[in-house]
Amino acid sequence: MQEQDGASQPGLPVGEELRRLSRAGRAREAVAMADRLLAGQLSDRDRVTVLLAKITALLNLDQVSRCAPLIDTAFGLLQRLDAPALLGRLHALAAGMSRRHGALDRCLAHLVHAARALELAGPAGDTDAATAWLVMSVVYSRAGFHEMAAVSLGNAQRVAAEAGLPPGPYTHPEVQLRWALWLDHHGDTAGCLRELSALASGLGPDDVVAQERPFLAYAGARMAALGAVPPRDPLAVLGSHEPQSPQGQAMVDLVRVCLALAAGRSAEALSRLEAPGLTGQVTEAEAQRLRALAHRAAGDLEAALEAERAVVRASAPLSRRLRALCVDGVAARLDQDELRRNMSRYSDEAQTDALTGLPNRRHLERFVADLTAHGGTGTVGVGDLDGFKAVNTVHGHLSGDAVLQQVAAILTRVLRSADFCARYGGDEFVVVLPGTGLPEAGEVAARLAAAVSGFDWATLVPGTPVALTVGLAELTPGGTLAEAFGRADLAMLRSKPRPS
Repeated sequence: MQEQDGASQPGLPVGEELRRLSRAGRAREAVAMADRLLAGQLSDRDRVTVLLAKITALLNLDQVSRCAPLIDTAFGLLQRLDAPALLGRLHALAAGMSRRHGALDRCLAHLVHAARALELAGPAGDTDAATAWLVMSVVYSRAGFHEMAAVSLGNAQRVAAEAGLPPGPYTHPEVQLRWALWLDHHGDTAGCLRELSALASGLGPDDVVAQERPFLAYAGARMAALGAVPPRDPLAVLGSHEPQSPQGQAMVDLVRVCLALAAGRSAEALSRLEAPGLTGQVTEAEAQRLRALAHRAAGDLEAALEAERAVVRASAPLSRRLRALCVDGVAARLDQDELRRNMSRYSDEAQTDALTGLPNRRHLERFVADLTAHGGTGTVGVGDLDGFKAVNTVHGHLSGDAVLQQVAAILTRVLRSADFCARYGGDEFVVVLPGTGLPEAGEVAARLAAAVSGFDWATLVPGTPVALTVGLAELTPGGTLAEAFGRADLAMLRSKPRPS
């Protein structure tokens, strides 16, 4: 059953109260509550739970730019916890953020990490695991991987049932709706109608949480736009709920577009499709398909044909990207095979830094020697932490070790797949950017420094912020690591902030 809107319920656990607000579609209130909680004293696990709820609410509000530092902070906290379900949920949210940024390959990588983390969580179901699978299903669906979305949604419902959780929050019509629309965009209108009819007749408004009502209403409205009779009045399905998320509001607007089409008001439907609020919230393929239906109903067959062509054009880039990802997958497997051969060749040598898990100095020297021996070029970056001495002085060396581990994690996430990162010693890190000139390397270094500075160090070492200064030098064919390192190290020292 749908959770009812209302005043905050005292006595509920932190995570459950935030979930209640989210399911009721009250994302702004969830963000405000999360901020109040984060300002107080929380255990690491509760802090992660609150951060996940805030990230979810911000994504629902389409405030994607605010999510990255929160995700980094949550990853840092989870390094100290044995919480695979929470880690899976965080990776699923990171996948959603990556998809919004257009980084489909990174999105898919996070989804794989999420699934692997949930495998470690074991068969016992809980709310975090069920929610993680649910978020994964939505991200897969919005990225166009509808079969994987259906599998993930089935896992969410199974885990929820095993944990004795109410089914409503895990009955997600958006996933089935997007599959139905995909069928229509690819010419199978009969299949689309079957899916829409099954969805609209199989669920009532009280079977889903408030934030999912617009998707259920749109299933019926879309049936009407295609000339079928929906089992329920779509406006009655919407009820009085006003979505806070841009996505939910866009679906409400589309319901009205479809009802105008069903009533023969083509001009009104076309006018509503031009509303600025729909920009960025509706797929281009769906908007063009509705335009095609409106033009056809108005007798403008030429405009209808052009809109149908636009549907095909809007769907093509994703198909090309998926093909490219398949090629990338083959390349990644070949790279992995090469890495295994290299690791076998170096198996008699310790090449990993025990504290951070990064390659160590010996591995770095081998990497650069192999690169330059084959005529490779690139840029070497020497990074040194600012403020690290104060961390050890104020908080002790164990906290200093935690900072080094967090910095290593941040650098690994920000660097590109072909880049190499090693811990050189102390608080010094070295990156190698193959095939990269100084201008592009400067952009990478700026991203690394921004990611380190943007991490919420107050949660790890309060009162001692940490920053990163990076110096760069080009690596030439036949050149040595020592030569490039010396120039980069000098550039780093010159760039260090001077004491005030």
